[in-house]
Amino acid sequence: MNEYHIPVLLNESVDYLVIDPDGIYFDATLGFGGHSSLILKKLSDKGRLIATDVDDKAFDFSKQKFISEDRISIYKFNFSMIDVIAKIESIDGFDGIIADLGVSSYQLDSKESGFTYRENTDLDLRMDKSIKKNASDVINELDEKQLADIFFKYGEEKNSKKIARLIVEKRNSKKITKTFELNEIINQVTPQKYLIKSLSRIYQALRIYVNDELGKLKEFLENGLKTLKSGGRFVIITYHSLEDRIVKEFFNYNSQKSLDKKIDPFGIKALQPQIKIITKKPVTPSEEEILKNNRSRSAKLRVAEKL
Repeated sequence: MNEYHIPVLLNESVDYLVIDPDGIYFDATLGFGGHSSLILKKLSDKGRLIATDVDDKAFDFSKQKFISEDRISIYKFNFSMIDVIAKIESIDGFDGIIADLGVSSYQLDSKESGFTYRENTDLDLRMDKSIKKNASDVINELDEKQLADIFFKYGEEKNSKKIARLIVEKRNSKKITKTFELNEIINQVTPQKYLIKSLSRIYQALRIYVNDELGKLKEFLENGLKTLKSGGRFVIITYHSLEDRIVKEFFNYNSQKSLDKKIDPFGIKALQPQIKIITKKPVTPSEEEILKNNRSRSAKLRVAEKL
């Protein structure tokens, strides 16, 4: 698994993050420990790392990987609970917070993980298996309009209505529980040259909905800002426009010194900015990194520092 998972923008993100080797840092998406390993190398004996991941495989793997490392504490909490973890650890604040919001290569390719559409497996898509409803429940229980809205809103799928309509027709005779059953439905209404893109969009949409990814991201950013020390940094890597927009708007809003001119045309109300944006434009992978890891091509790294 260690070789199977390639951390994205590894050096760039950790260089932005670790500005005090004696500091306390938070890895919100531990995964298989790629970013955490480099963070620990940058830390002194006094430095500490708190990390979390809800994926069973990633959690178990990293617990074993760092079993002899006493500078790291690992939790199996959703990253939105960063404030709760800080209280458990009796930490006043973090010197840096990093989140790589991508799904790991292991999750995307492994039949066991329930994330791949390339294998005929259970239609699951839960990051945290303790969540009650999986993708099959969503597909079989929501009405046509709700499904179409999910596919369009979270996957930006143009054929969302056609796909939703056919899903409802098919499930009336047989419950849809396997990935290949859903794939066949998508295949029936999608031109062959667009099939892979549509499959990716539909599965992305379902994954985001099942895991409430955008809602949890907003909670994480709000709670993270509360737990970040002055001078501490947010380092966030996103992979699609929906999550990148949330991060960008959060950074912009909290770095404002004044309201939008449409709201306050005379600039009467002054705001107290909480952060300053370090990366005016997002950092993206080099051509060399994309050649080594094609899945890194859509990554965007944004950094902000608490004032």
